[in-house]
Amino acid sequence: PEGLEAEAILRKCVHCGFCTATCPTYVLLGDERDSPRGRIELIKAMLEDGGPPAKETVTHIDRCLSCLACKTTCPSGVDYAQLIDHGRAHIEATYRRPLFERALRALIPAVLTRPGRLRAALMLGRAARPLAPVLEAMKLRPLAALLRLVPKRAAARSAAFRPADGTVRGRVALLQGCVEPAMAPSIREAAMRLIARAGFEVVLVEGEGCCGALSEHLGRADEAREFAAANVAAWTMAGPFEAIVTTAAGCGTTLKAYGHRLAGDPDATDAAGRARDVLEFIEEVGLPPVTRPGALSVAYHAPCSLQHGQGIKDAPAALLVQAGFEVRVIAEGHLCCGSAGVYNILQPGLAGRLRDRKAANIARTGAAVVAAGNVGCIAQIAPAVGAPVIHPVELLDWATGGPKPPGLHASSGRPPQIGA
Repeated sequence: PEGLEAEAILRKCVHCGFCTATCPTYVLLGDERDSPRGRIELIKAMLEDGGPPAKETVTHIDRCLSCLACKTTCPSGVDYAQLIDHGRAHIEATYRRPLFERALRALIPAVLTRPGRLRAALMLGRAARPLAPVLEAMKLRPLAALLRLVPKRAAARSAAFRPADGTVRGRVALLQGCVEPAMAPSIREAAMRLIARAGFEVVLVEGEGCCGALSEHLGRADEAREFAAANVAAWTMAGPFEAIVTTAAGCGTTLKAYGHRLAGDPDATDAAGRARDVLEFIEEVGLPPVTRPGALSVAYHAPCSLQHGQGIKDAPAALLVQAGFEVRVIAEGHLCCGSAGVYNILQPGLAGRLRDRKAANIARTGAAVVAAGNVGCIAQIAPAVGAPVIHPVELLDWATGGPKPPGLHASSGRPPQIGA
């Protein structure tokens, strides 16, 4: 069935080349094999052959960020997201990588998808951070990249339930996620306050785990399906919910594909239909009254998983404007920042070039704050820019009565123009 699906997707590509103009790796490298059109040909040949792919084929497929800018551009409706997943799963099943790569690719899901293990790893990472230049010199760039992504300590634990403020309009499940609670717990706290302020009860569902996105990026299709099935079972038992909300755009793209990942499961199809990015949800139900209007300048960075993966383009910036912020446009906003799940760990060279390009475009806006709706983007961009990088939901929470985002307290840039 997966082979037939891949063939149907492949046949839609007319090789027009529109995708090459928006593909980050083609823009950087200029190699046809590092464009969506080129990768489609590589995947076609690989699947038709059926055996282990050539090392060169694996190299070019590995370089794909899965940013899905090509999906937005494609006039023929090629479902590149499903196709690249098929290609990665085939590589994972048939190709034997070098020992270091195998170990790293096993370590990433073993740690990042388990919040307890991730918190312990972050503690070790903070202690080992001075070793990053040494690892770089030893040509262990992925490990050096891992250490550079380790944020400062941020401890907070959310209650499993938050009642609605005022009249109850409904009940939502908030995806707890894997990486975000350990790296930026203030995001979930802000989301719970904002959703409750909009009149909805917020539930953190017991038994829920990783959404499966990281496993998909690594070609571990069976593992991704196991995560999806466990989550659907947990939500079905704890439901019903008006929506299943996530504050991580990458997770949202994965949740909305659960109906495809677990084809034939009506509960999975229902969960996928109820999945919402937090900014999408607030746009649908209405932003609570703004109590701190101001003119803080904000450069809005649109995560690829939000603008390309989910097709949500206008709502985040519109909400920030509605909340009283002055939103500034970042040039080349369609290009990825280089985070892309675990791409910045597996491909640190290309990821660094994309990060620096994004940081230069952000600097040109002159904005006091950068808003980014995905924790991966925040971790990737923050070390390269002078302004604080904050999730939009934290700014919206602040503008509607919540506390000032922690990132603004630590900012050494221009003072915010909204009252504390």
